[in-house]
Amino acid sequence: MTETIGNYFMPQTQIACPQCRQMIPANVEQLFDVTQDPQAKQRLLSGASNTARCPYCGYQGRLATPVVYHDADKELLLTYFPPELGLPVNEQEKVIGPLIKQVMDRLPPEKRKAYLLRPQANLTYESMVETILGKDGITPEMIKSQQERVNLIERLIQTTTADVRSEIIKQNAKLIDEQFFALFSRLAQGAMAGGQEPIAKAMIDVQKQLLAETEFGRGLQESVGELEAASKTLQEAGQSLTREKLLDFVLEAKSDARIRAYVSLARGGMDYMFFQTLSEKIDKASGDEKARLEGIRQKLLDFVNEVDKQMEARYKQAQEMVESILAQDDVEKATREGLEGFSQDAVDVVNQLLRQASEKNDYTRMGKLQKMVQVLQEASAPPPEVAFIEKLIDAPDDAAVENMLKENDALVNDQFIEALSGLVAQMDAQDNAEAKALGEKLSKVYKTALKYSMKKKMA
Repeated sequence: MTETIGNYFMPQTQIACPQCRQMIPANVEQLFDVTQDPQAKQRLLSGASNTARCPYCGYQGRLATPVVYHDADKELLLTYFPPELGLPVNEQEKVIGPLIKQVMDRLPPEKRKAYLLRPQANLTYESMVETILGKDGITPEMIKSQQERVNLIERLIQTTTADVRSEIIKQNAKLIDEQFFALFSRLAQGAMAGGQEPIAKAMIDVQKQLLAETEFGRGLQESVGELEAASKTLQEAGQSLTREKLLDFVLEAKSDARIRAYVSLARGGMDYMFFQTLSEKIDKASGDEKARLEGIRQKLLDFVNEVDKQMEARYKQAQEMVESILAQDDVEKATREGLEGFSQDAVDVVNQLLRQASEKNDYTRMGKLQKMVQVLQEASAPPPEVAFIEKLIDAPDDAAVENMLKENDALVNDQFIEALSGLVAQMDAQDNAEAKALGEKLSKVYKTALKYSMKKKMA
């Protein structure tokens, strides 16, 4: 039996539940060699490995498993042996030793450095995680701060009374910032994607309250509203949008948030000619109007500089990731393992590097990049379940949906129903007419599919 984690197929082991002793499947992994498998670090930090979840008694917790962690780039070799196993040091070495030997055997001779001879032993699992994160510049204080935010989110989700929730929000106002909302968003998306409908719905209620009752939330809500309004204005302009018209939109903006929204959506149109047109308007103006236009120009320059820095940082990060994959012996395998890290910026980098290699007739590099492109194209193709859901949404009525479900019976399983449930919750979380309309269609499809699935199981 295997479980897919990202794009990594992890063998599952049958173990006795630590609490009820029933046999259950678990992902047991002792060697996390980031140098050979870049996804290993995420599996260790996220708890995807060495965690038991018992369907019989409800137990959930970390397994007492010896661990070796290796990252050649950071010259990091860590070991952890659970004290509850109660083995003497010589017996521990018999378990850890072969794992360290695997690490060394995988490395070419020139990369076998002195740090491999001095593995750092960790008395606790938490200290090992802190060391790993510390190498990434994440301090114990930052970890503590993150944990405080996680604990606050859990308290808010578990609290069902709005008044009590309001009091918790007031008491923890300092924690509810950009970092908090980013974490909240990731957890909510995870709950939706995992089909955890009760948690997803609870988080939607909490999010609405956070947006209404916190300073950062109100600012975020305003920014989102301004972004939607700016997007609508630009879409209505369509093909007739010119630099002059874009400048008129900016000058008519009633708030800094709207100006910032125009910059984020139409940065490409704010070039030298755009600012030259604005400067000409300033030269012709006088008094208060001149001061107003000069103030807008300065805000535009600040916002443009901010956006450019963000884009530059993202592009640099994407380029480093692509180059690290190209340096691997098996580019196809490395690309598949790193698919989760491919943003649109990374895809753009790949296309740009492919053009450059073609211009230079660098056939070796072109071959590697084409392999990467092929993997990305395969991964971007929608799975049959997604295409099927799209067809179900377009069905004229419930009877047509049920007929389509019968014709595609093999696709209708628990995972399919969970995916539909997650999509419904995701649409409910969005506060706009388009998402609401789509959510209503999805909800009807979900109810029909759920009934069909239940009949199928009973039969």
